[in-house]
Amino acid sequence: MSAVRHRLLAAAVTVPLLIGALGACGYGSEAKKDTSAGVAPKGAKTDGLDHLTIGYFGNTTHATPLVGLQSGRFQKELGGTEVKSSVFNAGPAEIEALNSGAIDIGWIGPSPAINGYAKSHGKSLKIISGSASGGVSLVVNPKKVKGLNDLKGKTIATPQLGNTQDVALLNYLAEKGYKVDPTTGKGEVTVQRTDNKVTPTVFQQGAIDGAWVPEPTASKLVAEGGKTLLDEKKLWKDGKFVITNMIVSQKFLKEHPKAVEAVLRASVKTNAWIRSHPAEAKETLNDKLASPDVAGKALPQNVIDSAFKNVDVTDDPLAATLQQEADHAVKAGLLKKPDLKGIYDLTLLNKVLRSEGKQAVDDAGLGSK
Repeated sequence: MSAVRHRLLAAAVTVPLLIGALGACGYGSEAKKDTSAGVAPKGAKTDGLDHLTIGYFGNTTHATPLVGLQSGRFQKELGGTEVKSSVFNAGPAEIEALNSGAIDIGWIGPSPAINGYAKSHGKSLKIISGSASGGVSLVVNPKKVKGLNDLKGKTIATPQLGNTQDVALLNYLAEKGYKVDPTTGKGEVTVQRTDNKVTPTVFQQGAIDGAWVPEPTASKLVAEGGKTLLDEKKLWKDGKFVITNMIVSQKFLKEHPKAVEAVLRASVKTNAWIRSHPAEAKETLNDKLASPDVAGKALPQNVIDSAFKNVDVTDDPLAATLQQEADHAVKAGLLKKPDLKGIYDLTLLNKVLRSEGKQAVDDAGLGSK
């Protein structure tokens, strides 16, 4: 058994609903402490809390927490309650941190949120807001892949067995009639699970013919001479699908609703600022990525320009697309059909949205039981 396969099966022991670990796009598996919250705690403590800890990934599909932390918006909304944060590189590690109380609120992809909720029989987490849509593409070596009908016999990378992009590629290939074993990735098209941090290198070396990946990896591949063959937005109604949402532990939500509301308020304000000040937001995002606690270096200008443009921040969790993504995982044979009723609690988000003069959002019938 290969080392990679061994790790995947080990992950499946703690996530029995899935053949592999349902991760989000990331760069490894360890969490790093982010100590650059921007501004100092000031004023009264929210809900009497000394601190509140959030989790997120250091990539552009997590623009909301990156920009919100760098600008100090989260700290300002929480007053005297100190904002602490951890940067994660894979979804299962973040779910473990939420379940253990190491973090209180997190930004995460749909697949690990679905799996975390299903594995706990609906008792571990709630999705409380959307955060980002889009930002996923199939990028190929144009010398090896001439078009969407030229995938047979090719090797296409995804970040992780069973992760959101892996499910999307398997579903796309099945719809096109290609036969692929979802576990091994072997078939008429080879699906090779490759960590995002090394995908640009193996692409440049010619070990893969393309990759179905999130930003900024997709833009990095384009910078290496790749061609965007398919933007996943084209596969979804109105070009919208959830790539990042906000989750909270149910215990923390019940005990500290004012603190959760403050974080949601900061998120809504951050998203509004990103949309209205794209140039400044892009610079702020890259500054945060450059901090030693996150990625350690800024993205090249051509990469951040492309990656930022391809991701849409949103307060709407796009709940109907979460159900579709779960259905795709079931159809691919990677997930037992989960009961997602109750996975959303948008009560506080809609309260914040109304206070900001914005329209309430819908949970697609998957709201609190």
